[in-house]
Amino acid sequence: MTIVPTGTDIAAAAPAGKGVGPLLRAWRERRRVSQLELALRADSSARHISFVETGRSRPSEEMVLRLAEHLDVPVRERNSLLLAAGYAPHYPETPLDDPALGALREGLERLIQGYEPFPALVVDAVYTVVAANRGITMLLDGVPESLLQPPLNAMRLTLHPEGMAPRIRNLGEWRGHLLAQMERQIALHRSEPLRALYDEVAAYPAPEKADRGDEPSPSVPYFALPMRIEHDGRVLSFVSSVSTFNTPMDVTVSELAIETFLPADPATAKYLHALGG
Repeated sequence: MTIVPTGTDIAAAAPAGKGVGPLLRAWRERRRVSQLELALRADSSARHISFVETGRSRPSEEMVLRLAEHLDVPVRERNSLLLAAGYAPHYPETPLDDPALGALREGLERLIQGYEPFPALVVDAVYTVVAANRGITMLLDGVPESLLQPPLNAMRLTLHPEGMAPRIRNLGEWRGHLLAQMERQIALHRSEPLRALYDEVAAYPAPEKADRGDEPSPSVPYFALPMRIEHDGRVLSFVSSVSTFNTPMDVTVSELAIETFLPADPATAKYLHALGG
């Protein structure tokens, strides 16, 4: 599948009109770091950190970036901190279809195609699918065309009652895992589009307690929570792994995630290899 631009617009974490001090204090408290500990990490003083947080001192651009780095603030929110401090954004936000990201797009395509016959896809910050391989196409067998119209959304495709959900044997567990994952991201980014997506998919009908997800677990000793899904009369088991870019310098790149699905048992691996020829 060709990588496509998504035009994602994630709301900044910072409420409009708030100075940088309260925002930095909120990030510090969220990370459970004391002023002294942050000062030691950032080669500053607890007194200066206190003055910055209360608005008595305006931090330099370098200090804002240094504090954001030590608080592990997401790249998009680092730009918000700079704006709140009166500085220009430091990190660009390049559209995914921009020629400048050509090498990135090619690398992502090669990566997920090289993972075949196992499923792999690339999503943005609101789970819009920007690239997928043939393994993902296999998992989408039977999904109606109405859900396959672009832009595709991985959460919607997985949890929609007309999507993959009816074929997921442990839907209760897998649904809980995905919703908890989204809740963690909302707490970090405070994104309105992500919150809207969460509200939508959380409102989809939940499986009853007696659904197939309560069947006895197979004898295979899974090493992580699997997604067990029916395909062509078989039950395939996958565990997912999510990768992001290390030290990204662009907002768009920082919000991309590569999710790969590894066979969780020998039967699934054998079937996928046979299916892939």
